[in-house]
Amino acid sequence: MSAHAVIAPLEPTNSLSVEKVLSVKHWNEHLFSFTISRPASFRFRSGEFVMIGLQGDNGKPLLRAYSVASPAYAEELEFLSIKVEDGPLTSKLQQIKEGDDIYLGRKPTGTLVTDALKPGRRLFLLGTGTGLAPWMSIIRDPDVYDLFNQIVVVHSVRRVSDLAYREWLEAKLAEDPLVDSVAADQLSYVPTVTREDFHTRDRINVLIQDGRLFKDGAAEPPRFDPEHDRVMLCGSMAMIKETAELLEELGFTEGSNAQPGDYVIERAFVG
Repeated sequence: MSAHAVIAPLEPTNSLSVEKVLSVKHWNEHLFSFTISRPASFRFRSGEFVMIGLQGDNGKPLLRAYSVASPAYAEELEFLSIKVEDGPLTSKLQQIKEGDDIYLGRKPTGTLVTDALKPGRRLFLLGTGTGLAPWMSIIRDPDVYDLFNQIVVVHSVRRVSDLAYREWLEAKLAEDPLVDSVAADQLSYVPTVTREDFHTRDRINVLIQDGRLFKDGAAEPPRFDPEHDRVMLCGSMAMIKETAELLEELGFTEGSNAQPGDYVIERAFVG
């Protein structure tokens, strides 16, 4: 028999649908991504998050907010997750296999969307760890390339193997039929690793301060400009707090769905 436990079928609720796991990719022992079926009625904006989960030990849904990593037009929904050995949900979620049932919330939401930003020229997507997920959704959305001249994805992780989607990002989405041509001209990728040897080995805030974050934008000043730059932040609390303070000092204002601004964070993840 398979070591994979047989789980009773999940039942949908008013707030949750039951979807099928379509694929699972384990990047390393700490990180995995997976795709699930998408209901015909499910609509979301690139960058939003939704509740997903499994059945808990008490028989009730065990849920957590996850950013959708697939673009808004995709037929499947993709997610990126860490593995926590004793995590209430991730200890179970990391064992999912193709064909398993999974809960999906019916109402996606969030502020990591272009609607929450004022118009601008450069869009900086700064993420640590699984904070890359919403950026994978946004950079595969053709509309984003009409809104900004340059999109810069910055991904900070501890180890080289944590650089999920690295080959795809280094190739500037070369095989994506909807955005490959515009991404080749407008997308920049800045990976940085903090605990292993790598060509860039610093935290995001160091890259901001010494100008390396802006190395691909030679036509622009090597610093943040609140008049033309827009910034999204997702990942560790420390990075978000430190970078948000830096942006505020430069004159950036935080945006929301109700009042677009110069930068946004996901308040649902921050607390």
